[in-house]
Amino acid sequence: MAYTVKQLAKISNVSVRTLHWYDEIGLLKPAYQGANGYRYYEEKQCLKLQQILFFRELGFPLNDIQKLLMQDDFDHIKALEAHKQILERDINRKNQLIATIDKTIQHLRGKHKMSNEELYYGFDSQRQKQYERELVKEGVVNQDWMDKYKKKINQWTQADKDRFIQEGKEINQLLISAINNQLKPSSPEVQAIIHRHHAWVGWNPTKEGYIGLSQRYLTPEFRKFYEQQHPALLEFIIEGMLFYANKNL
Repeated sequence: MAYTVKQLAKISNVSVRTLHWYDEIGLLKPAYQGANGYRYYEEKQCLKLQQILFFRELGFPLNDIQKLLMQDDFDHIKALEAHKQILERDINRKNQLIATIDKTIQHLRGKHKMSNEELYYGFDSQRQKQYERELVKEGVVNQDWMDKYKKKINQWTQADKDRFIQEGKEINQLLISAINNQLKPSSPEVQAIIHRHHAWVGWNPTKEGYIGLSQRYLTPEFRKFYEQQHPALLEFIIEGMLFYANKNL
């Protein structure tokens, strides 16, 4: 069975805009284009999209996903088995976090005394370090900036943190309003908001750095954060960032 872009978007929960983008960058091409001009996807493309979603769920950047899928020796079954092992480890870690939450609730209710060490059971101590290493590796930031930025935010007062959080919320709300008003990411109004976002991130990113940051937003944590606010917000802000970077940086 062949699916149009709209049909594939419906069954996969991947937006039409994203499927068009994947086609444009060569990550997922349709099986063929019909006489009516529609793109059509068959089982091979559906399975490939599933792989893309698995890799994306695990936090792989799109560039890395594309390189992996283009390898001549790529083994679909082995990749699925590897995904399963990683997800099983993640389930175990999340079960630990659930247990920590339950114990903390009992602790706060005075029914169970927790040690300070127990407060942090289940947290992945390497995740933040890995995220920082990836930012440096991908050229989003350099190590010198990373060190300076960490030192800077460690000196923030609570008021500084509150202002930073509030600014981020306001930017996102403005972008959501733009989506609801059917503005394009490339419109002057939206680009003014993106300019504010570029300043908000705090490290004056270069063109390459800002594009790299936009790709980091595709990781599961960022995806969940943005899509909880509005289903189209993630793709909207990424498209706006890419346009801004190519035109202004």
